[in-house]
Amino acid sequence: MNVYDFDGTIFYSDCSIGFAIWCMNRHPKLWFTFFPGLIKSVIRHKRGKIPNYQLQRKMFSYLTMIDDFDVQIEKYWDKYEKKISTWYLAQKRPDDLIISASPECIIGPIAKRLGVSYMASEYDREFGVFTNNLMYAKEKARYIIDRGFPMIENFYSDSLADTPLALCAEKAHLVTKRATTVVDWPDLDPETMKEVKEKIDTGWDIHLKED
Repeated sequence: MNVYDFDGTIFYSDCSIGFAIWCMNRHPKLWFTFFPGLIKSVIRHKRGKIPNYQLQRKMFSYLTMIDDFDVQIEKYWDKYEKKISTWYLAQKRPDDLIISASPECIIGPIAKRLGVSYMASEYDREFGVFTNNLMYAKEKARYIIDRGFPMIENFYSDSLADTPLALCAEKAHLVTKRATTVVDWPDLDPETMKEVKEKIDTGWDIHLKED
């Protein structure tokens, strides 16, 4: 079984942000009812005033504000399915697993189009709350271990925040250059591992600097 992160890995760039912009452009009132509050939450999170889960809850709150979600998500993927990485499509297998911190309601439709399994953050669009743990960093590894999945042959991600899951795989690969290039997962020295842990704790993705 091969396991893949989604945003920035087999899809460029972030489908949650992309779909939010898509919805705001089709429901302009969201620029006033949703967007200002999101910016305030991002600033507060950067300053350490609110934890990551509160930022994520605010970020996805736009999903509670649209009444034509089912129509819009299919139209969104009709347009942006073409951004799935060609290297992934060339090696896609039926037993692939996509595991993503993006909401299940956004990831599910594209995973079904690809014909692969998926696990994502479960978000209740009626009440605006997560109904399971945010599928980020350590939670991805915990999900794989707790459910007794077979050995991961290969794991692919664009972020060093996914190191916990990379360590569960026989072979891990880092995806760079806008989801177009696959390289070996880097050897992490103690200083870098410390940075990875700090970033995981604060909820931000970590990427290698690219030339």
